[in-house]
Amino acid sequence: MLGAAAGALAGAGMAALALESLAGARTLRGAAAAAVPPAALRILARLGARLSRAFRLHGPAATHDAAARLAAAGTPGRVGTREWIGLKCFTAAALGLCGATGAGSLPGRLPVVALVAAPVAGFVAPEFWLSRLTERRLRAAGRELAPMLDLLQVAVEAGASPGAALGAVGTRFKGPLAAEWRAAATAIALGRPHDDALATLTRHLPSPRVRAFADAMRRARRRGLPLGEVLARQAAAARHEQQNRTRERAARAGPKIQLVVALILVPSVMLIVAAALLSALADGGAGAMLSGF
Repeated sequence: MLGAAAGALAGAGMAALALESLAGARTLRGAAAAAVPPAALRILARLGARLSRAFRLHGPAATHDAAARLAAAGTPGRVGTREWIGLKCFTAAALGLCGATGAGSLPGRLPVVALVAAPVAGFVAPEFWLSRLTERRLRAAGRELAPMLDLLQVAVEAGASPGAALGAVGTRFKGPLAAEWRAAATAIALGRPHDDALATLTRHLPSPRVRAFADAMRRARRRGLPLGEVLARQAAAARHEQQNRTRERAARAGPKIQLVVALILVPSVMLIVAAALLSALADGGAGAMLSGF
């Protein structure tokens, strides 16, 4: 069982290392970063793409869904849909191989379960990682939405066009929302319709608040509404939502702290007290035996 657990952990570690390197994580430094360069990962992804084509895992529906998920996560590593599906096949093969190395030490029918579950887990695990990456990206976009809307309101009321204002405000921030605003401003400057640029923005950042901002921009443009007032309301709503989210996190932190205190701090203090009592009892018993002699 220890061998099987070691194999599963090794496979999970390899998959996590590959995915974090693909995303360009700054946590990888030194030998770990040099051992798995992004170029090598792209080569492995292309090799895995051939495997996915062999098993017919790159149909139109799967390709469209993978493209949407990759766009929402910021296209980590600039990997395409076929490369992403191929990378999932590669992680499934890697985790299946690691699980097979330790499956023989499992009792009963567990080796068969491990041989079947390991590749499936390896194929599904990248999707969980991608969803976590998307959540982090959307949280970062939500944090910078309110101040960016305030500056956008100032720029629009100063006489700048919406496209130019998006680009000007986007250059003052460094988060994912700022990058998407700069991309939308560049697309508008190159002649792309505003609605298409905003649709791309909401596709790359599928957040309810970002969708509300894009819808407000479309309504203001079509109906001739004062854009400054619309942006002021959007900024107030984004700020209110961020405050509510902060209060919810603070409310959830209390029970977590109590759980840590109840399960870790209190037992550790009790162990220290029990050790002191046992030491005192042992010393007292030894003293009584010596006094009896």
